[in-house]
Order: sequence, then structure tokens, then C-alpha cells
Amino acid sequence: MSNETIRFEADERPPTLLALGIGAQFTALAIATVVLPPVILVSLGGASEAYLAWAVFAAVIVSGVATIVQSVRVGRIGAGYILVMGSTSAFLPVSVSALEASGPALLATLIVFSSLVQFGLGWKMAELRRIFTPTVAGTVLLLIPVSVAPIILRKMTDVPEFADPAAAPVTAGVSLLTIVFLALRFEGAPRLWALAIGLVVGCLIGHYFGIYDVQRIVDAPWIGFPDPAGWPGLDLSFGTAFWALLPGFVLVTLVGAMDTLGDSIAIQRASWRETRAIDFRAVQGAINADGLGNLLSGLGGTVPNTTYGASIAITELTGVAARRIGVMTGAMFIVLALLPKLVAAVVAIPGPVAAAYLAVLVALLAMFGVKILVSEGLDYRKSLIVGMSFWIGLACQFDMIFPEHMTGFIGELLGNGMTAGGITVILLSTLLGLTSPRPRRLRVPLSADSLSAVDAFFVRFAAGMKSGEEMAHRLRAVGEETVHSLMDNGAERRLLVVARADGRAAELEFVASAGESNLEDQLALVDVADMPHETAASLRLLEHYASSVRHRQYHDTDVVTVRVE
Repeated sequence: MSNETIRFEADERPPTLLALGIGAQFTALAIATVVLPPVILVSLGGASEAYLAWAVFAAVIVSGVATIVQSVRVGRIGAGYILVMGSTSAFLPVSVSALEASGPALLATLIVFSSLVQFGLGWKMAELRRIFTPTVAGTVLLLIPVSVAPIILRKMTDVPEFADPAAAPVTAGVSLLTIVFLALRFEGAPRLWALAIGLVVGCLIGHYFGIYDVQRIVDAPWIGFPDPAGWPGLDLSFGTAFWALLPGFVLVTLVGAMDTLGDSIAIQRASWRETRAIDFRAVQGAINADGLGNLLSGLGGTVPNTTYGASIAITELTGVAARRIGVMTGAMFIVLALLPKLVAAVVAIPGPVAAAYLAVLVALLAMFGVKILVSEGLDYRKSLIVGMSFWIGLACQFDMIFPEHMTGFIGELLGNGMTAGGITVILLSTLLGLTSPRPRRLRVPLSADSLSAVDAFFVRFAAGMKSGEEMAHRLRAVGEETVHSLMDNGAERRLLVVARADGRAAELEFVASAGESNLEDQLALVDVADMPHETAASLRLLEHYASSVRHRQYHDTDVVTVRVE
């Protein structure tokens, strides 16, 4: 399957002016979301104006650095795709509690320590692969519109009290119609600039109605640097408040990692013309970069950050997925941090205009969730898990499940549909794994000398299934061809084979230390003329005997999952 709407793939280099223009769109659309969480935090938790100025400045700087790292991938940190990083509102409830308990220094310390959880997740993702799956990612993406709907609805009517009653509906409607019309009816430049044009048109309409805050822009200085005295430092006393609040920060961090998981899978789908196997090394890198962003946020004394799902929607809308765009966007964030007047111009965008562009982006995100779920295959078990998780997420978001009992921290946690649905899909997937038949395992060196042991293992497994000679032949053939495909001439590698029965079918898992080529991608290229004959023959046999093949590549680990009917 191919995506012909992609004009520039992730590793291609678009013209500089185009890169600057699209980078400016990413920046303009994200900057208000980067700035608002620290503003809301200070207004709710109570802190000095000096801290507010510092927190906003640090949030924009950290978002710029983290966005660049996500785009270019530094070692094992970063996805290598356009994933804009910015402030997250998910931490606001626990962050306000930290501010009220002991001030910004305690908040900074809690953010630093909770960021270590994300580095642990990125490091151990291969071991956690049955929890952080594409099914989880697709469900979380599907629930983003549910979670964002109240925000969009509030933004839709967010106008001053003196405004004309027609100001909100007309401004939002014109903005939305402009974006959708340009995206649906045009290609090329109009499609590329649909979001930006919609924002400009909306701001002009808003100015006509007097709801575009021009005075905010006039009052802001052109160039400015906050007072360093606003930096709160770290509170290393580790008192009672720290230990009481740390579990809440860790739990919200885990939820943020789920969001990053979904975004990093979705951006891969949106960045290539030809469908590729998901590279879980990029997913690990995205979560590590998320951890780096939170670590820098804590050290910098500002709110945590996360990946913005809007990155995927804008990439899909414009058809430009080049990593260069991410670098441009990050650099613009850093420049904007020193230009308060430009930041004010973006923050002044009327609420109805922001709601219109959010509506378009979350609609695209929901469809990306559907694409991921469908591409991974939805049997009746996965369909039930996704359906139940979506329903529970929807019900929790709108207080339809025992609202009288959803109070305190549990109420705050499960009051977010994405969080409630994400926890549900993980719990149900884990329950399915725990109640499945006990698997059989074999550990051997990954070499030709082990083929006889692998063959004997599948003979015994087939006998235990009582599935007949034909199934035994298929299992033995799949085992041989998969092992052949994983072998290379490098250093000695170890192989773990796991086999579990699923009715009349079998789920096989081959876990080996990491290699270079991806088996799924090789299967897609099996008819390419320059592929060695031996390799092509082995892959054709595997394709013939297996119902499905999934190859997940992590740092230091390969996991090939094969289903045999």
C-alpha cells in the first residue's frame, strides 16, 4: 500500500523556502499550546510573576531543543521524524498540588525524577512489548478527539464578554470552512498552506469583531530575556510532600509515554510513500527524547512536555515529512523565546480560530488510529478490547460511569478519556495474555547448528497441538525459514523461540539480539530483481506457510511474530 500524497519523505530535502514556510506553520500552531500550560499552572497554583516569565521562557526553549533532538535522533534519543515537542496539560493537576505544597522547586524535582521512568521505558521496551503495542497506540489515538472535545468546545466560545453574539460562531465557522475547503479541493500550495490560511482568515474575522487581542502584542517588548532569579532550582530535601506526590507524577508520565508511543507509530505511517514495517527503535528513541524533554523541563524549572499529535495531522495534510522541517521548527521555538512580541501575536489568536484548527487535526488523528488498528489486524478479541476501551474512555470523559464515586485523585486520573481508555486497553490486553495457554520455549544460539533443535521443538509442539501432519510441516518450514532470515555473519547471537496455541492456529515468536534488515520489508520486496536468489526463495517459502509476519526491531533485540493457520 502506498501513500501518493507524500511530497517529501522523511529522509528527503525540500527547498529551503518551503521548509521554512511549513516550519513556521508548525511553530505558529504549537506555540500557544506550549505557552498556555505554564500560564495556567501559575494562575491556579499561585506563584510569582518572575517565575511565570521564567517558566514560559524555559518551556519554549526546552520544546525547541527537544523537537530538534526528536527530528535528528542523537544516538538512541529521538525518533528521527517530525514530532513537535511542547508543554503538556496532563500534568497540571499534580503540578498544581506540588506548587501549593512546597513551591516551584519541589515541582521541578518531581519532574526530574519522573522523567527517569521514560528512560527506563525506552530502554526496556522490548521486554514490555506485550503492553506497549500498536493496538494500545491505535486506541489511544482514537480517544484523543474524545479527550480534546471539551477543550475544543470551550475554545469555540472563548471570546470577551463585550463581543458580538455572532463573533464566536462566525469566526470559528469561517476558519473551519476555509481549512477544509482548501484541503479537500486543492493540491500543491493551497493544500500545503490550508492551516496557515485558515488561521490568517480567522484572525482577520476576529479583528473585525474585536476579539483579536492587539493590545497584548503592543504591550510586549520585541526582544527580552527573563530575570534569572525566576529559576526555582531543585528541592533535594525529599520530604513528605515529595514522596506523597511522586506516584502521581510517575503515573501521569506512563500515560504520556502511551501518547508518545501512538504519535511515534503514526508519524512513521505518515512519512513514507510506501508502507514500511514500524521501526520500534524509532519508538524507543521518541520515548527517550520525551524523557530528555521532561528532564530538561525539570532542570529548567518549567512544566513537563510531550509529543504533539498535531505533528502527524499537519504532516498528513501538507504531505511534507522531511526531518528538516522538525529542525526548522525547533530552531524557530528557540528564536521565539527571545522575541516576546511574536509569542504574544500567536497567543492572541482568538479561541474560536484555535478551536477550528484543533477540530481538523483531531479528526485526522482519529483516522490515523483506525489505520494503525486495521494494519495490525483486528480479530474478534482485539476488536472487543478496542471497543470496550473506547466506550470506557468515552464514558469516563463525560462522567457517565458512577460519577459519585469518581472523586479525588482517581476522579482526576480517570476523568480524562484517553487515560481511562489507555489503562483499559493495557489491562484487557494483559488479561488476555495471562489467560492464554501456557507457551513453550526454546533457547539456542542463532546459528545453522541450531536448526535441528528448532525443528525438533516444532515437532513436539505440533504433537501437543494434535493438529496433524500438515500443520507440523508448516510449523517446521516456518521455523527453518525464519531462523535462516534472522541469521547473519556478525557476532554470535542468541535466539528465544516461543510457541503458543490459539485454537487451530499457532502464534510463534522469535526473539534474537538485533540485526539490520527488517523481515516485513524484505517480504514486501520479495520480487525485486536484485535480491539474491537464495534470500528470495527463503522469503517466498515463509510467505507461503505463514498467515502473517510481524517484525519489530528494537535496539539490541529483534522480535519476529508469525501466525500459522
